[in-house]
Amino acid sequence: MFIDSHAHIQLSQFNQDREAVLTRAEKAAVTNILVIGFDMETSLGAVELAEQHTHIYATVGMHPHDAKDLTPDVLKTFRELAAHPKVVALGEMGLDYYRDLSPRPVQKTAFEEQLNLAEETQLPIVIHNRDAYMDILPILEARNGRIRGVLHCFTGDVELMHRGLAIGFHIGIGGIVTYKNAADVQAVARAVPEDRLLIETDCPWLAPQFRRGKRNEPAYVRAVAEKIAELRDTSIETIGKITTKNFETLFKSA
Repeated sequence: MFIDSHAHIQLSQFNQDREAVLTRAEKAAVTNILVIGFDMETSLGAVELAEQHTHIYATVGMHPHDAKDLTPDVLKTFRELAAHPKVVALGEMGLDYYRDLSPRPVQKTAFEEQLNLAEETQLPIVIHNRDAYMDILPILEARNGRIRGVLHCFTGDVELMHRGLAIGFHIGIGGIVTYKNAADVQAVARAVPEDRLLIETDCPWLAPQFRRGKRNEPAYVRAVAEKIAELRDTSIETIGKITTKNFETLFKSA
């Protein structure tokens, strides 16, 4: 059994064949899917999809790209949605210094406001980071013991991984681990403690090597598990078992 801990199947890229995508995931032994919101529209879409399928769960949050859109009214809606029985986390939230689609001070403010909401609701968080570890980690370290969550699509090195582990975070590994030039991610996949490992697709993006450049989907989380099993010299069944347990531990409502 496998769980895709980070998917965006509420997006329009899946409008033509969403049910077929879910069927393929089921055939690939993907038992649960966490659908991630990253703005108001996609958060509402994630919740709607979760309401329609017993094995789908949702998050709500504002991506740093759209941090400028986190108004008090939007934050109020997120607070209300956080009480929904199928909403198991907040996010994705964080900082993105690669595209800088919102000014960095605005990104930080939106991040802190959502972290405040996480403390208030006691929900775990899904962290987006791109080229911003040196700002994200101190922000999280300052709240050590008051928040928990996953560093999604982890692309840092082993040293950065250990800083994330020290504040109680899980490490999300996706399709990048299958790429030939992904030495850092592969080293992390080998080193991460088995009780902190999560697998994900981030679909429709970041498909594994055999589908690289094409649309990703939850069924392909199996390829992530296969590569991690190879790197850790264990079985794919073991990776499925430990990552499923870790998902259930972190997202206790699921």
